[in-house]
Amino acid sequence: MKIGELSRRTGVNTHQLRYYEAQGLLEAERATNGYREYDETAVLRVKQIRHLLAAGLSSEDIAYLLPCAIGEEPELIGCPELLAAMRERLGKLDEQLDRIMRSRTALAGYIEAAEQTGKKTYELFA
Repeated sequence: MKIGELSRRTGVNTHQLRYYEAQGLLEAERATNGYREYDETAVLRVKQIRHLLAAGLSSEDIAYLLPCAIGEEPELIGCPELLAAMRERLGKLDEQLDRIMRSRTALAGYIEAAEQTGKKTYELFA
């Protein structure tokens, strides 16, 4: 199938499909006229990629995971490369969450302090 049909069948625009190919996530043969030709497995592969992207994984992470992916959702077979990549990504997410929580706590403290200072200043001039 050509890229336009793959786009229609998956709901993913052709620009994104070309990006997936450039990242090594999706493969296409080239017809004699130079057009991309995808086989039926490309539909499943694109759906797997979309699910993994929705999980917050990068295209680099997904490149490691796809060989271990089965089904549309996909179900991942616990091969060592996969587990190492997912643990690393989880660690990065935990670090981001920690930074966000520290920022939130600091911002809430500044708001509380500013509200208290504002009340005292208002009371002095009232």
